[in-house]
This record gives sequence, structure tokens and C-alpha cells, in this order.
Amino acid sequence: MNKAPVFFISHGAPTFALEPGELGAQLTALGRELSGVKAILVVSPHWQTRVLKVMANKSSATLHDFGGFPRELYDLQYPAPGHPSFAAEASRLLVGAGFEASLDDERGLDHGAWVPLRHLLPAAEVPVFQVSMPHALDAAGAVRLGRALSPLRERGVLIVGSGSMTHNLYEVGRSGNGAADYVREFASWVRQAVFSRDVAGLVDYRQSAPHAARAHPTEEHFLPLLVAMGASGGEPAAQAIEGEITYGVLSMESYAWGMTAGSAASPP
Repeated sequence: MNKAPVFFISHGAPTFALEPGELGAQLTALGRELSGVKAILVVSPHWQTRVLKVMANKSSATLHDFGGFPRELYDLQYPAPGHPSFAAEASRLLVGAGFEASLDDERGLDHGAWVPLRHLLPAAEVPVFQVSMPHALDAAGAVRLGRALSPLRERGVLIVGSGSMTHNLYEVGRSGNGAADYVREFASWVRQAVFSRDVAGLVDYRQSAPHAARAHPTEEHFLPLLVAMGASGGEPAAQAIEGEITYGVLSMESYAWGMTAGSAASPP
């Protein structure tokens, strides 16, 4: 079997679950192309821990880890099963790569996982588990984390880094009716770096990319892209998954690696 793909998905605001927009449609189309995926591993900034944790539940609650949104958002569920054996294998790989890691059989799926997966695989039949992000994770460590998890792709595990191409919540709604120029400039720089597999440049993005500190006042929503880059090692090129700019400052641009015939999702 071909290796399972790798995705970086900009999950935007929680309302993405109700307002799929351009990216939601693109994810749904990609989901229809998937076959043979045995499980999905998600790294999201909405589960941060002191040391790495790996979700090992047989089933997981849908966490509504946000506030102040429409009531209907809190009624949504994503009842995907878990995959304890793949979780245990992920933990072993992480420990073997020098990370401190342990299993967690109580954690639920945060919105960084279930919101985009509702569009990608709405049936919620493929098992899903998450790996946390350590509070101290940096850009180089995120690449190393992705590389450590990469062997799971050969077992049919789709690896998803769920974050945001840009994530300055202080400026939400301040750009009028259009998208802020700095968002487009930052996203364009990142796209070029991703397409050219400039991992060193992406690790050094805060010094190299235009408006990096403005696009990401804190790093946690950018690091899942670097996890995905690490996990995608050996793939010749990324495929852009088009997404609009929401709220004037949240770019939804996303990427896929390894999308080849025979790579799509199947129930357990």
C-alpha cells in the first residue's frame, strides 16, 4: 500500500464547522479521493501539555473548547472511534526519537481536530487520535516531531497538522471588508517555502518571513505546519488546498502531501 498522505489544515475559527466556505469544499473533495487510510493522527494547538501525550481512547468525546458562539455549534458531534494500538505505536516512536511521551485515555477531540475532519470525512467512521503539543515546542522541534511520527504513514495513518496559516486574533474584523495585505504577503512567502521544501527557511520563519510576528503573535498555530513538513519527508511536492481569508486576517490556506491514487480513507 502507498503511504498515507500528510495534511496541514488551517482550521480557522470554530464557526468553520458551520461555514465551510472554499476550504471546506476543497477538503470534502479530497476526502472523496482517499482510500486505505486506517486512522488519522491530528496535532493541534488546542491540546498543549508539559510533555507529549498521545490519545489512546477507544472512543473520544467531542470537546466544545470555545465560548461565545452560536448554540448550534455546541450541538455538533464527531463520534469517530479511537485507535489505541496506533496510539501506543506513536508513543513508542516518539520515545525512540528522544521525546518524553505517555498515553492518555481520557482526552476528547478538540475543535482543531473535529472541525476540519467534519468536512474532510463527515461520516466519522475512520479512527482518530491526537498527539499533544508540548508547551516548550519550537519550530525545529515541530519538524523533529513530524519526522518521528512519519513511519506511521506506512501503516496507513493519515497525519494532520491542524493550525492556521495566519492567526492574529487581535486584528479580527479590523481590516474592513477586505483581507489585510500582510496576511497575503506572509501566506505567499510560506507557499513558496513549502513548494521548494525550504525546511530551514520555515524553521527560521520569524526572521525570514515578512510580517511573521504580526501574522503569528504566538507560534502555536504555525507549528502544526512544521509538524506536517517533518512528516512529509520524501514527498516531492506539496499540493495547495485553496482557502479564503476569513475575518480579514485568518488565511485558510492549507496543504497536502502524498495524495496519490489509492490513498483514501476506509472504515476500520
